[in-house]
Amino acid sequence: MIILGTNSIKETGFNVDNSCRFDGSSSYLQKTYANGQNKTFSISTWVKRSELGDAGAIWSSYHNATNYLTLAFKDDDALRFQNVSAGVNMNFTTNRLFRDVSAWMHILAIVDTTDGTAGDRQQIFINGVRETSFSTSNAYALNAAAELGATDKENIVGRHGSGADYFDGYMAEHFFIDGLALAPTSFGEFDEDSGIWKPIDVSGLTFGTNGYYLDFKDSANLGNDANGGTDLTESGLAAIDQSTDTCTNNFATLNPLNVNPSSAGDTFSEGNLKLATNSNSNSAGSTATMAFTKGKWYAEVKYTSATAWNGVMPTDATINGDTGRINWYQGRTLYLSGSNTANWGSVVSAGDIVGIALDMDNFRVTISQSGQWWGGSSFNQAQPHTFQALISGYDTWTFLCASGSGTSTSEWNFGSPPYAISSGNTDGDGYGNFEYAVPSGYYSLNTKNLAEYG
Repeated sequence: MIILGTNSIKETGFNVDNSCRFDGSSSYLQKTYANGQNKTFSISTWVKRSELGDAGAIWSSYHNATNYLTLAFKDDDALRFQNVSAGVNMNFTTNRLFRDVSAWMHILAIVDTTDGTAGDRQQIFINGVRETSFSTSNAYALNAAAELGATDKENIVGRHGSGADYFDGYMAEHFFIDGLALAPTSFGEFDEDSGIWKPIDVSGLTFGTNGYYLDFKDSANLGNDANGGTDLTESGLAAIDQSTDTCTNNFATLNPLNVNPSSAGDTFSEGNLKLATNSNSNSAGSTATMAFTKGKWYAEVKYTSATAWNGVMPTDATINGDTGRINWYQGRTLYLSGSNTANWGSVVSAGDIVGIALDMDNFRVTISQSGQWWGGSSFNQAQPHTFQALISGYDTWTFLCASGSGTSTSEWNFGSPPYAISSGNTDGDGYGNFEYAVPSGYYSLNTKNLAEYG
């Protein structure tokens, strides 16, 4: 799906500041259990997936290959909550498939094996609503011991214990509650106006012996237990993996579901903010997950390799065609609908950052290269290119990441960068983290700004 202003909300009440970006190949957090109970617990987390069609564990309790407990997306994009151990084989796998890479979702999995009703001993809630349709539904036996609660069990966030099935995407507000099977209302509520499920302040929660709370606010220690318990140990994570893309302010990413169907082998990474194209077609690539009909929008793109056609395009134009597209080859040559219009600046080198400022209210667009704007050193002196003629028949626009005449790699920053920022600049509302100053009146592409300006 593409997110518009009409399906965004500005105010959420309780705001989540940070998430953690997991890379799907090496990053996870881990903690060894203290001895404790193994019959009642809750796992609550917000996730935004990046990769589909590949198994990824959100959380696991692991002893060995035949003794584990896991909450994970399968390779068909169903969600599975499973316990495998001697005499205990709980498995609840959803019929529903989760294939939206543009949105956050809340997952709550609870266990209480002392419950007299078999179907209630394990429950899954998605965005506050209990999941009831399962392809597999094998319940815990009454008073069964889950694969949990001993010192030889590892509690792992973002990976299955065996070293496989790494989670690829973003995670926020992650809780493990030891000893209590909590209702969804302990973690969230429905917005009165929009009906959207949103997080709440969790002050006052009881966590139990092995419980913890990951809010990801400490970039130097992403495994910090905000409840004050023993921290989780990081592996494959760094400060850059802290993100401002959260369940209360969702930032745009590139969309792996919107690609040129004839292009094969494109690789998305860094939470779908980095795209390496593998095509000799100028039409290969992807678009952002958010679009707009009005407002002024700013994004930056780092040319990891120099051959790329980055820019903007209407959402109802085809990604494998030139019509309606406005893009820059290597940041220097401006193309309108595939026609060379003007040259500016110098050819982009690998590592250069290009800024794109799109004014949908006046149908103007201009770019910067390493902080220098087209037409002058400052944005006020720039000569934005008017594309009034191109707007006819196209109401909704978005950002475009495309390849050049060969393979190319670009890293996009819609306000939550996948690469280190040396200066740090926000938009006028205080959102985003950019290398260069955001032009006055222009905004980063996220749901709060879309709700107000888009």
